[in-house]
Amino acid sequence: MKKSLLSAVLFSLFMSFSVHAQIDEEQTGAWYMYFWNTNFGESEWGLQGDIQYRNWDLGGDLEQLLIRGGLTYSPKNADVKFTLGYGNITSGEFGEGNNTAGESRIYQETLLPHKLSDRFYLTHRFRYEQRWVEDQDFRTRYRYNLFLNIPLNQPNLNKDAIYLALYNELFINGEREIGNGRSVELFDRNRFYSALGYALKDNLKVQAGYMKQTTDAVSKGQIQLSLHHTF
Repeated sequence: MKKSLLSAVLFSLFMSFSVHAQIDEEQTGAWYMYFWNTNFGESEWGLQGDIQYRNWDLGGDLEQLLIRGGLTYSPKNADVKFTLGYGNITSGEFGEGNNTAGESRIYQETLLPHKLSDRFYLTHRFRYEQRWVEDQDFRTRYRYNLFLNIPLNQPNLNKDAIYLALYNELFINGEREIGNGRSVELFDRNRFYSALGYALKDNLKVQAGYMKQTTDAVSKGQIQLSLHHTF
């Protein structure tokens, strides 16, 4: 029994090292994303979601396909939005292999927007995730994202606005043990993003930018193209 357990641990460590070693940190990836949100008429309830096609390279080598959606609630006379949502994620391996792993995720989110002076649009996002990752034990994760949008050619983010979009998001793991003698670090990852955005309409914006994602093992750059739609 002890020999079997030791063999499993050594195999897991070897596989973890192999996966990390295969990832080329110098190769720029690309994420193509669509974010949407809507309200039910004049009510306090609505929906939001996103679809993200993430690549290890500029296209074709799947890193992740993420589909997510949730029910939102925005109390009257309070500048806050709550979300209860679900996400389905398919993750691919780096390189020529076609192996994938699935994940189902439930999340709760709080969004707190406010303005600093006339041109600084600041938003705090707190998210708690419950994760069912293929071949792993149940996991949770805590996320905090600080967004900052700065219009450059006009004092708001309405139609024809050109703006600078920045964010930094920190991920912290809840459970450290993930099954079969494997464990993860408390620190999961950090993402820093900077982009230039343009408001095609009051409710439709496009962004093109660059994001640096750092985990305990890998630091990799990603080009990001995103469409942000409110309807």
